[in-house]
Amino acid sequence: MMPTMRVYLGSDHAGFDLKARLVEHLTSLGHEPVDCGALSLDPDDDYPAPCIAAAQRTVADPGSLGIVIGGSGNGEQIAANKVRGIRAALVWSDPTAQLAREHNDANVISIGARNHPVAGALRFVEIFLATPFSQGERHIRRIAELTRYEQTAQV
Repeated sequence: MMPTMRVYLGSDHAGFDLKARLVEHLTSLGHEPVDCGALSLDPDDDYPAPCIAAAQRTVADPGSLGIVIGGSGNGEQIAANKVRGIRAALVWSDPTAQLAREHNDANVISIGARNHPVAGALRFVEIFLATPFSQGERHIRRIAELTRYEQTAQV
């Protein structure tokens, strides 16, 4: 049984319906989903604000994770990664969902709603939430290199 987790979600119009399904699914699994927007369906909205909000709330709440959703997931991942302390991974398969946590200690995943059936997206999220960081020495070292660059702009 996976521990209860707070999960921050952000999407634009393209991810709006999948986000609603994820909120329902996460709630049914006993998690605490927090919808960071978009809060209404607007076909002309933009993804940066809700994705950045989900990322900011994730990084400010240790132990939480985040999910950003759009048409492809690319822009949403980029937006989330602009937030200091976020490691957002674009997930498109079961292995990428697992490796995002296991090797990269990702704290946010990005999903392209137009690229996956709902069942697949729900499975990616379950895998992401259930997979712990490996604590492998090489993975710790690589994450430390990224954090050092984020803080100092030095490689």
